[in-house]
Amino acid sequence: MRLQKYIAKCGVASRRKAESLIADGRVSLNGQTITEMGILVDPDNDIVKVNDKLISIEKRKIVLLVNKPEGYVSTSNDQFNRKTVLDIIPDFKERLYPIGRLDYDSCGLLLLTNDGDLTYKLTHPKHHISKIYSVEIDHEFIESDKIKFERGFELEGYITKPSKVIVRSNKIIEITLYEGRNRQIRKMLELLGYSVIKLERIQIGNIKDSNLKSGQYRYLNEQEILELRRNFDD
Repeated sequence: MRLQKYIAKCGVASRRKAESLIADGRVSLNGQTITEMGILVDPDNDIVKVNDKLISIEKRKIVLLVNKPEGYVSTSNDQFNRKTVLDIIPDFKERLYPIGRLDYDSCGLLLLTNDGDLTYKLTHPKHHISKIYSVEIDHEFIESDKIKFERGFELEGYITKPSKVIVRSNKIIEITLYEGRNRQIRKMLELLGYSVIKLERIQIGNIKDSNLKSGQYRYLNEQEILELRRNFDD
């Protein structure tokens, strides 16, 4: 495996950035600084360091898509002994963690992984990964309220990022967020005089699956993971 590819697979940087790290003399192979491209690495035997820090490839990186039911918390454990999303999946040797949160009273799509680099990048505010929610409200949505979502709300001392609303029926709206603050949709709608009857996340970036039933999970395929990474790889 070429050195720059190995660095990328370790989750240190994209392949292009890995080439820059090599060119800058910040990578060593078996104690020798490497500045040339195309050097081959034996992942099982060679010692590779970036900025003097040993790097390695996790033997098995897992990314699961889970359809979380209401009444589960999106954490690996809960101090109140409530059911967690990890109760939905069978035992894995690898320790899996949710990427982001989905409220206890909400349902829908959530990602679980042991890939720390993917988690960090998908949750970093600068990447603005979109999430789409289907929301049932208690009375008819007023068309003019769409403008308030597009402009952003003053909410608990901050201004929310502009979001998008599509009206699907009198009481069903679809909201696209580019941030993930605690109970944000519920709070925004409450300010406008609506109560949420049901809130379901139906898409994360380009990832969606209308056939995945509540309480079920599946692995993301390579193409889906590639689509997620396109949000932040240079």
